[in-house]
Amino acid sequence: MRVVPIVFSPTGGTQKVADIILSKWGMPAEKVDLSDPKTDFSAVSLEKEDIAVIAVPSFGGRVPALATERLEKVHGNGAMCVAVCVYGNRAYEDTLIELTDTAAKSGFRVIAGIAAIAEHSIMHQYATGRPDDEDKSELQGFAEKILAKISGEDMSAPQIPGNRPYKKAGGAGLVPKADHKCISCGLCAEKCPAQAIRRENPRETDGKKCISCMRCVSICPQSARKVNGAMVSVAAMAIKKACSEKKHNELFYKGQ
Repeated sequence: MRVVPIVFSPTGGTQKVADIILSKWGMPAEKVDLSDPKTDFSAVSLEKEDIAVIAVPSFGGRVPALATERLEKVHGNGAMCVAVCVYGNRAYEDTLIELTDTAAKSGFRVIAGIAAIAEHSIMHQYATGRPDDEDKSELQGFAEKILAKISGEDMSAPQIPGNRPYKKAGGAGLVPKADHKCISCGLCAEKCPAQAIRRENPRETDGKKCISCMRCVSICPQSARKVNGAMVSVAAMAIKKACSEKKHNELFYKGQ
């Protein structure tokens, strides 16, 4: 049995959650990076005995469209799957149910779902420092329960919260731009999951392609890429009430 992490994690928070889960299993893992536009996802094929951990962030209560598009090309071939959505302490809404539907469409058998918290990728004052030690302990406990399920005979699908049809997806909204500190090194263009930044001129961003994932902001060695501060402040105030209460990680599986 192979363990295959299939992860879309532009700024690293979702990857941290996936790594915590996987660390408890102690099995060899073959990573598939859904944020890499150079990968031929149609060539990714699993076997029935494999188990995938498919992890994505919640973008406005939905799976990022780019992650859905790439996951749909993967061949699950009946492999077991743990669906993981990661959100910044506001709400994951229809993200997890959309992810499980997409995984099933790609041929995976979803045996468990997890909703986990990580630091907000834009408004870092929300869920700052998470996943923390308490989260780690909780997520590793989830991993133990899932491993016990894999060892048993009940592979039935869990009940996942959410709505069908899903909520309407929002637009990109916050498009990072380069300031005077940009030295045109091209790292942002090379690593952009949506290929929204021109290699010839990294100062230019295609607002229609940008998905506001903030990878370019997080990896810029000159800290030269930023989003509009006033717009971020307005957005932060709009979700302040929803983010004020500390949310906890959730596990969904049959036998709980």
